[in-house]
Amino acid sequence: MIRPILEVRQLSRRFAAVDALKAVDFSLEAGEVHALIGPNGAGKTTFIHHLSGALFPDSGSIHFAGEDVTRQPMHARVQRGMARSYQITNVFPALSALDNVVLAVQGRPDAGSSFRFWRPVTQEKALFETAAGYLAQVGLAAKIHTLAAALSHGEQRALELAMALATQPKVLLLDEPMAGTGPEESARMVELIEHLARHVTLLLVEHDMDAVFRLADRISVLVNGELICTGTPDTVRADPAVRRAYLGDHL
Repeated sequence: MIRPILEVRQLSRRFAAVDALKAVDFSLEAGEVHALIGPNGAGKTTFIHHLSGALFPDSGSIHFAGEDVTRQPMHARVQRGMARSYQITNVFPALSALDNVVLAVQGRPDAGSSFRFWRPVTQEKALFETAAGYLAQVGLAAKIHTLAAALSHGEQRALELAMALATQPKVLLLDEPMAGTGPEESARMVELIEHLARHVTLLLVEHDMDAVFRLADRISVLVNGELICTGTPDTVRADPAVRRAYLGDHL
């Protein structure tokens, strides 16, 4: 039997008097797009923080690619092949799009970081060509020399994905990639995620239900820190508990 690439067992976390996560069991299969949905305050971002290593649980475990990473810090998980995006875009606004991605490439163990040598990083042609390739992959080939601050919100979202891809992830955690985008930018982001899904396993946290039901192979529903349902889009759509707790008349 093939094990999931990411497996969560009985994950719990309490903040003061609030149970943010309550004995959550979850699995992510290699090659799938798995969406995590739920109302505001359900614990979705807290869950992503635990997967990425930004937070550690009170109890439970997280296994990634067959290894227990429950207490490993974020940078160790990135090196093992787990990358993420954030609800609030997390780029370096004073740097060009290209330089943002170059920094991500440099952080890889196999990159031979320029900071080890007494020479200008601009001399490393291969490094910049690699970074430019990731920008082309997310549709930003024409914006490589544009400052990140001058990019539109949707373009900054795409830049953040390019930076994540530059770490060569096995799993990419996307925390509301369409937050704050307009209809046209959201449509482009859906197309970009469809493209990425051919190359990397995705966990998608998103409120746009049209995007979720278009993209996801499986969906998990988190409500008040508890996972109440996991299944195919059709299964989740028809689940009475999910409708009562979250979907309502959305679908």
